[in-house]
Amino acid sequence: MHELGIVMQVIEQVDNVAAESKIEKVTKIIMEIGEVSSVIPNIFTDAFEWAKKKSNYLKDSELELIILKGITYCRDCKKTYDTVEYAKKCPYCGSMDTYLVTGNEIKIKSIEVV
Repeated sequence: MHELGIVMQVIEQVDNVAAESKIEKVTKIIMEIGEVSSVIPNIFTDAFEWAKKKSNYLKDSELELIILKGITYCRDCKKTYDTVEYAKKCPYCGSMDTYLVTGNEIKIKSIEVV
């Protein structure tokens, strides 16, 4: 379950920012998670709920996840398509010369504080 490791890194980063900025309390963290990032949202949320209790700043915080769609680009036909539905093979021209444009992100979008 790598979600717990990611959650612990997020909490450490937010704690550091809160301490440096002399913030009293974090009320909400909004994160962007790509649908092909290998993070399972409900496991991530459960891990966050468990881990936030160990933070001085996040004990009562809320987590909001924004799921970013996986989009792949085909270098041959220059079209984009749904990564989850079609994987690496372009549904338009059959090419395998493709790359992921979005959907692999794991990032903190914003932090709401008191």
